[in-house]
Amino acid sequence: MGAIFRFFWDALRTIFRGGPLYWLWLLVLIALVAIGALHYREQWEHGLIVTGMSDQVSWGAYIANFTFLVGVAAAAVMLVIPAYIFDRNDVREVVLIGEGVAVAAVVMCMLFVTVDLGHPERFWHLLPYIGVFNFPQSMLAWDVVVLTGYLFLNLSIPFYILFTRYRGREPDLRIYYPGVLISIAWAISIHTVTAFLFSSNVSRPFWDTAVLAPRFLASAFTSGPALIVLALQVIDRFTAFKVRDEVIAFLAIVVTVALQVNLFLLGVEFFTEFYFASEHTAYARFLFFGLAGHRALVPWIWTAIAFNLIAVSILSVHPLRRRRTLLNAACALTVVGVWVEKGVGLIIPGFTPTPLGEVFDYVPTRVEILVSIGIWAFGFLVFTLLAKVAIPIETGAVTHALDDAERRKAAQAGRVTA
Repeated sequence: MGAIFRFFWDALRTIFRGGPLYWLWLLVLIALVAIGALHYREQWEHGLIVTGMSDQVSWGAYIANFTFLVGVAAAAVMLVIPAYIFDRNDVREVVLIGEGVAVAAVVMCMLFVTVDLGHPERFWHLLPYIGVFNFPQSMLAWDVVVLTGYLFLNLSIPFYILFTRYRGREPDLRIYYPGVLISIAWAISIHTVTAFLFSSNVSRPFWDTAVLAPRFLASAFTSGPALIVLALQVIDRFTAFKVRDEVIAFLAIVVTVALQVNLFLLGVEFFTEFYFASEHTAYARFLFFGLAGHRALVPWIWTAIAFNLIAVSILSVHPLRRRRTLLNAACALTVVGVWVEKGVGLIIPGFTPTPLGEVFDYVPTRVEILVSIGIWAFGFLVFTLLAKVAIPIETGAVTHALDDAERRKAAQAGRVTA
């Protein structure tokens, strides 16, 4: 028990150590979180009327971000599989960073679901055995189960690894390997269940497609590793933790293949919708070409497709992909492109037109935008603090033994001074 207490004490001390750039970054994030919280208070007081959502378009920016971030959380499996199944030690060195991204993404997912609730104080209904959980009938209940379980896995396994290394020992693979195998299947399940959350709405033809779950997984394994590539380079640049070029090259290949598959599946959907047009094509027409004079989403979706095409062109050419500047640009374009395609490009057309044929344009309000930015800032804050604790332990800068030596040195210095 004493070792665990000292582990958390040293972790807390590590968080409060850093240079001016570190503290500036934390202050910016905390300020954005505070701004988001203030605007969420406005939503709490007045209700969802302060958002751009309506009875006709009842999901908006919050669920769009939730859908995207579930994919980011699932993408950590693209580090876990090569590290533990194919025994790549270079990838295993950065697995905990990927797990940190997954934890931050799941936390943001839960926050986006919470702020989307009209009565967030009724969140307790999502708790098994306490509220009206409606499990297993409700797909949302399944989503709560898989997200909570995935969060537990991504906290417990890294904790065991870090705590063991903090004590100067090597983690026993036999202890946590079963959890690794479970997390691989669980990562795929969280985004599959999220896809089922949409496709089970058979009255929404735009989502009623069997290819939705494969599209979700392809987009997850595109945007998630792309974000991890960017995060690893920031960590390599500003911390003592050094990332091998082979790891970046491997993740770049993953992004390339996944983006190619994602664009292929998008093309399949486009062909299916428009080759033999039916009354159900109205939803896709609203997204890609506009409907009844309403074209709010048209520039967004075509810009996203252009971003993805530019990114896949860079990534598919080996000399271009090996240039770090072009790789980073391609990863950034990929993240933005997938966010638009999988966010507003998926959510809003599912509601438009309405069953009565009405077309309502959805535009997020100031409250939605600032609350969303606040949640993203909170996610970055969570990841920053997790990385701040994990990196010194991984590099050996913070250990249980080192802490003992420092204490003895301090005690000897105190006796000499006295």
